[in-house]
Amino acid sequence: MTDDTTDTTDESTATDEADDGHARTPGKGRTPTARAIEPAAPDEFGCVQVWWGDGKGKTTAALGMAFRAAGHGYRVHVLQFMKGGAASVEDVRGEYNAIDALPGITYENSGHYGWHALRDGSDDDEHAARASGGLRRARELVDAARRVDGALPLDGPPEDGVHMLVLDEILYAVSQGLLDESDVIELVESKPADLELVLTGSHERPAYLSEYADLVTEVRKEKHPMDAGQRARKGTEY
Repeated sequence: MTDDTTDTTDESTATDEADDGHARTPGKGRTPTARAIEPAAPDEFGCVQVWWGDGKGKTTAALGMAFRAAGHGYRVHVLQFMKGGAASVEDVRGEYNAIDALPGITYENSGHYGWHALRDGSDDDEHAARASGGLRRARELVDAARRVDGALPLDGPPEDGVHMLVLDEILYAVSQGLLDESDVIELVESKPADLELVLTGSHERPAYLSEYADLVTEVRKEKHPMDAGQRARKGTEY
């Protein structure tokens, strides 16, 4: 005796949606719908990602992956280096508000106001101190990730471990001479096998990470409105 209900729901649902004018999508052809975010553990995390280049989009890409992972119920933390604020940027970036509203993802900023080596009134020694502090914090978070085994509470602190750690602008800190290449290599080598580690920043190729990274993407600029004098825009740059 056969089971007449087997698989017929998925097939008919896909057909009905296609007839309604909705594009059929991957995943059994169903139109995607949002689901409640519940704690989960990734099956295939563990890569080292490097995003560098002179184009806009390195942080944007990293945050996109962070939001995507959090949407699946994975625990994510974003630690920003360098981005301590500037006269052209408000004190709260859009991503901070979005992160605060989404379960499973948190952030912190270890940057100093201004930009290292620019005549903006900021203290270069303080930039170096903040970068060193950010590195220490990154080491703590990587160490904590070693204790992770499975799903994590969405509202838990990053000190209890995360599945994905984004170190935003850490590569800029290296290219600016605030951190040593060996420090970042040591950090990458020390990560647990199942921690997805994302590093961004730097207009200079981080060749020192080539043999350690699983993914390296150069974000290349062809044209940017800032070249024509456009200041950072709320909602696109911050």
